[in-house]
Amino acid sequence: MSHNHNHSHGPKDLKGQKLIISILINIVITVTQVIGGLVSGSLSLLSDALHNFSDVVSLVISYVATKLSKKKASINRTFGYKRAEILAAFINASTLVIVAIILIFEAVKRFKNPQEIESGLVIWLAVLAIAGNGLSVLLLKKDAKNNINMRSAYLHLLTDMLASVAVLIGGLLMKYYQLFWVDSLLTLLIALYLIWVGYDLLKTSIRMLMLFTPDHINIKDVVRVVNDFPKVKKLHHVHIWNLSDDELHLEAHLDLKEDISTTAFNNLLIDIETVLHDEFNINHVTIQPEFNKEDPKEVIVQD
Repeated sequence: MSHNHNHSHGPKDLKGQKLIISILINIVITVTQVIGGLVSGSLSLLSDALHNFSDVVSLVISYVATKLSKKKASINRTFGYKRAEILAAFINASTLVIVAIILIFEAVKRFKNPQEIESGLVIWLAVLAIAGNGLSVLLLKKDAKNNINMRSAYLHLLTDMLASVAVLIGGLLMKYYQLFWVDSLLTLLIALYLIWVGYDLLKTSIRMLMLFTPDHINIKDVVRVVNDFPKVKKLHHVHIWNLSDDELHLEAHLDLKEDISTTAFNNLLIDIETVLHDEFNINHVTIQPEFNKEDPKEVIVQD
């Protein structure tokens, strides 16, 4: 078996300091919103506090995962902790959905029995949350583009900032128009939005954890490109998966037309790796060469 890998990704810019700052900001926001929600009687403010608490948990998980992912591989952990960030994204997406379901039940209860809200306190605490989460969003925005773990933390903060905007609007409506039922309506809308955002991230992280073929990869195209090489008879037993955000692996058997030397196969492998990287961004290739071997030749073989 020949095994080569061509890691083309650059160094990660995942700054633990950014996550720590965001954690501290959200702890302050959560405590003030819990106190303010209890004093004012605002369910939407308490729901925003619950979401902020989930932010704190998700940011801590993301921070730990970021640190773990940088640990070196060992004999007992040959991949290291590279999948820790995917696991963190899955946990964070799950908490988004769970928090949303809890909020929906509470909103329905409160909608049946609206209560008078101390709207002035709601308004000021909503402004505080918008400012704090806005700063955290700006801190994590760059890293969120290329890393599923940071994207999950970023989405927690972004949705909470938007939720705080909704709470602010509700506070203004309650203060000037006494529309106290708006508090429950906004809580329901916040919850539905959390489910919408969390589901997409949950689906992506599950696909990666299950080692599914990435959406942007068409295995038939990969096979066609490799089969076009003159000495190749057929690429089969193909597996393609994401080990992490920046590592895309291919494992396959390669049926050859000729009984070539090891040197000739190495040269062929280098050409195949180059094409797979350039056309599909596959940066880790493991291929088992075969000649006249009796085994299934299907592209996908269920072992």
